[in-house]
Amino acid sequence: MMFTSRMAQLFAVVLRKDCERVTEALLREGVMQFISTSEIGAETPNVASPGAGSQAALTEISDLRKRVEGLLHTLGIIPSPPSRTDLSNRVVVDLQKEKGWLNRIDSERAALREKQRVIQQEILKLEDLRRRVGLYGADLADVATSTPHSFISMQTGKIPASNATRFDEGLKDLPSVSIPVGQERDAVHYLLIFMKRDAEQVERILGSTGWTAIELPDELKNVKEDAFKELSARLDGLSGEQKKLEMQADELVKREVKRLREVWGNLRVGELLQRIQTHFASLSRTIVFTGWVPAEKRKTLTEAIRSASEGRCYLEWNEADSRDAGGDEIPVRFDNPRVLAPFQMLVSNFGIPRYGTIDPTPIVMPLYLAMFGLMFADIGQGLVLVLLGILGVAAFKAPGVRKGWYQLSWLIIWCGLSSVFFGALFGSFFGVVLFEPLWFDFHGIIAGHRAADAVMNDVFDILAIAIYFGITVIGIGLIFNWVNIVRTGRWMELVFDKGGILGGWIYAGGIYIAFYLVSHGYRGFPSDGRLFLLVALPALLLFLKEPYHYFRHEGERPGRKANPVFVALTVVMEWVVELLEIFSGYLSNTLSFMRVAGLGIAHVCLMISIFTLAEMTSGVGSLLILILGNILVIALEGLSAGIQALRLSYYEFFTKFFHGTGKLYTPISLDSEW
Repeated sequence: MMFTSRMAQLFAVVLRKDCERVTEALLREGVMQFISTSEIGAETPNVASPGAGSQAALTEISDLRKRVEGLLHTLGIIPSPPSRTDLSNRVVVDLQKEKGWLNRIDSERAALREKQRVIQQEILKLEDLRRRVGLYGADLADVATSTPHSFISMQTGKIPASNATRFDEGLKDLPSVSIPVGQERDAVHYLLIFMKRDAEQVERILGSTGWTAIELPDELKNVKEDAFKELSARLDGLSGEQKKLEMQADELVKREVKRLREVWGNLRVGELLQRIQTHFASLSRTIVFTGWVPAEKRKTLTEAIRSASEGRCYLEWNEADSRDAGGDEIPVRFDNPRVLAPFQMLVSNFGIPRYGTIDPTPIVMPLYLAMFGLMFADIGQGLVLVLLGILGVAAFKAPGVRKGWYQLSWLIIWCGLSSVFFGALFGSFFGVVLFEPLWFDFHGIIAGHRAADAVMNDVFDILAIAIYFGITVIGIGLIFNWVNIVRTGRWMELVFDKGGILGGWIYAGGIYIAFYLVSHGYRGFPSDGRLFLLVALPALLLFLKEPYHYFRHEGERPGRKANPVFVALTVVMEWVVELLEIFSGYLSNTLSFMRVAGLGIAHVCLMISIFTLAEMTSGVGSLLILILGNILVIALEGLSAGIQALRLSYYEFFTKFFHGTGKLYTPISLDSEW
């Protein structure tokens, strides 16, 4: 579990007639990460373009699947991977038939969308007109007097009743409102309000419908309220039409949901099969493919391929560290239990460990939770985090939801449990010490009323805990680095690197000297002999690194004779710079862990401040301050503690040993999300 899974490489040759059955077997097992045969230098004479036909088919199927998926998304449906599909009885999709079916749905939806677009344009025009009527008014008492700043024109007049329909049709595409205000014999009287910019078009329409301008009676002159009512009624009617068209568009898809789900699943299976075949190299009668498989799956996959091809195959297995193994990079497969998934996410976000090196996930869990708990120690607030995490898990558990949010919710649960644990150690419950702390009274020390027989006496003791913790974390990182170096056979780096044995030796010596100074009241250093052994000797041995590198690579510079003085100065300068990096780097890395104590102290100080404010009031006000204060602390301090714990993990721990240059193992399976 502390190392990435062991991988094996398969090189296989099968007959062309068995291609489909073998492809189905590979997808059913879902354990192979394919690589191109060209990467391993395979000799495949007369090879057709590897997967050329399959690539075209893959693109066509993928595009069709995305179209179906887009329709399902309009209803908020996220299809699940076809993990339970029976490949032996799978349905082959008739692409042309399904394209025609989707084209029909899209055509009907497009017609509805076009109607919606036209209605929306009309709504925008009428809303603009209503806004301007509200701004400038529609009082016709002085209609003959035109105000130069107004954008609205108003006219009153009559048209023959037989032209009323043509009158309304002509104005429907313009932002205007026409209010019938009366009828006499065969003439209809109208109040017409329109935008001045459309005056020319309106005049043409009025002329073609027999418009006669007249003056309204006094009792009909103030029509602002009527204009607003008419505009609002028309807008409400248009909005209702919009909603009706939206429902019709959704209903088109709802009627086909069952078929859409089935087609999506069948297309997804076909897409995955085609994706596998794009990695095949095709000869005249055979198919060649290769890829990486977890070593423990080798036997199962061998049996599946032999069964699918009825024994007509050639399979060659190579271990990852074998000289016969090809390919540029071995994929990395994590081998952690599900409980560590949130912390594996943290590791993956930083990088993928190089194949064969340590996977830090198991150690990241206790280190991260310890740092978070020390910075955010409170039983009550921790229980709130646990509750929020549980709600997140319930919300993001549904298939199709991004796994990152689901894992983040579990991480919040774990952080909440850590807060509860450390809150019990410090006796804190929503900032109140309700019981005897299991370790020491953090709040009492910060508030200045510690117990006489307390384990910890002052803030400096709390800072010392953070320093001890930081030394432990850095030490673990150095040990992990040495293990990785040994596993990859970089022996010179094991000794002479700043993260190697000599660098660790200097760091350990520095720690001893620091503690010696503190324990002796800063009045003296260890004896000269111990100083030499602890710091001077490893520093001098580190000097051998640069001359070794120079003479080792001298043969790579033919015809170039370097000046001996210049070489000596370069070696000395590089040695001095590396020593400065070691001393300053390890010192800053260790002191950086003081932020763990700092945020813990800040957390307690905030709670003390909140209770002080609450005591200045009474009743409901006091209770409200306590509730809002705890919410503020949970939000701000919880976020700060999580970020700082992550920062310390990444930059003070991972940088000691982690080389995030690996390639993640992503086999093609029925559960694939890409």
